Amino acid sequence: MKKIVPFLLLSLISFSFIQAQGLGDFSWLNGNDRRDSSVFKNPYFNPCVFVDVNYTYSFNHPNDNTVVGSTALARNNELELSTAAFGGDFNYLGARGRIMTQFGTRSTIVPRNDLSVFRGQYDMANVYRYLSEAYGGYHFDVMKGINVDFGMFMSYVGLNSYYQAENWEYQASFTSDNTPWFFNGMRIQIFPNDYLKYEIWLVNGWQSYGKFNNLPGGGGNITWAPTENFKILSNDYIGTDAAGLPARTRYHSDNSALLRYYHNKESKGISQAAFSLTFDIGAESGSGVRPFKTDTIAGYHLDNTGKYGYAAQNFMSLMFYHRIWFNKNHYAWTIGGGWMNNPGRYLVLAPPGDASPLPNPNNPTQTMGTHPFTENPGDKFMGWDASTNFDWMPNQSITFRLELVHRESNVPYFAGMGGVTSPTGYTYTPISGSNWAPDLVKRETRIIFAMLFRI
Repeated sequence: MKKIVPFLLLSLISFSFIQAQGLGDFSWLNGNDRRDSSVFKNPYFNPCVFVDVNYTYSFNHPNDNTVVGSTALARNNELELSTAAFGGDFNYLGARGRIMTQFGTRSTIVPRNDLSVFRGQYDMANVYRYLSEAYGGYHFDVMKGINVDFGMFMSYVGLNSYYQAENWEYQASFTSDNTPWFFNGMRIQIFPNDYLKYEIWLVNGWQSYGKFNNLPGGGGNITWAPTENFKILSNDYIGTDAAGLPARTRYHSDNSALLRYYHNKESKGISQAAFSLTFDIGAESGSGVRPFKTDTIAGYHLDNTGKYGYAAQNFMSLMFYHRIWFNKNHYAWTIGGGWMNNPGRYLVLAPPGDASPLPNPNNPTQTMGTHPFTENPGDKFMGWDASTNFDWMPNQSITFRLELVHRESNVPYFAGMGGVTSPTGYTYTPISGSNWAPDLVKRETRIIFAMLFRI
């Protein structure tokens, strides 16, 4: 219980702070729209179009071309349409809404990580998969504004934007890729002034279309941007997100700081330079697990009821990126990376294919399958990543990016040469009765080329 109190206090504190709206140029921010204005001038509807195409070359050469551990990438060594999205923002006499569709591989690789769709009927994974954002609400003209929205909206957790055109790096670090991209529920935004915003969430769960148990998830967002060169934010979440285990509670705190320490937009040399730093901490408690400490009794193995002890189940991560822009912001170079430790693997993106875990109907904390990547209490996972890239941005609507990424983990996790699908790499190849197993390795290196279009 002593380990839980700080998380409860942190979550409650988040409700007494307010996020920034800010004035000035914030197009430099990691995870933010880099355009200084829209090409469309309409007070009622502002359309938006994203196209994200990548080619990623994996030095592991998996025979099935399948990427493991990414929500941005799905296919190795081939051209991939990751996102084709269109929609926009609607405003009329205080009524407001936003709809963004999503097509491409992201409409598959993001919903597949939501196990809440196995609860009940109506195939929620397919109903929602072609929507990245869809909400409506009302703007109250009080102070600097109060917005009340209902539907599906972006989460902010992990700093990075869901849309790669807004990020400094293409392959997100573990901190971003293993935390939620979206929430489904309600949010309230309060702007007391131009620099702060207060935001509250009441949602179905942690990146889930439905609820895992009887209680919803809750949290809040904090950002303070006193100048256009500095921004700090905090996101805090609490929910019951373990399927079939209503007594297990999740706590998470995500915190970032961004600083632009040089700015001369007319320079043909270095035009601006900035960095971002993010630190996350979280845990789960109940039903045989507790934060940060494993207890055993007389050497017995732990089990999921806690009969013989408790397994440590928590999350700690950090990431740092540094970016320099050149020639009036037409070019940029970014370098950075991160580290993650997640005992219990409750936030780890599970490998797809035959290694992908599905809930065990007899014990929802365990997985089933031929060779599943387990996510049981006490299972260790630690990883780190590093990347560097170079961007060419001829105008504010298009980016060409070349990126080098290296990632490692303490257990076999990434796709090796044998892939994760079958002996031949094709889904129609029988694997029952054979000695084949998914080929998971501890490290990978890849080169990514991406074309990112937004208007």
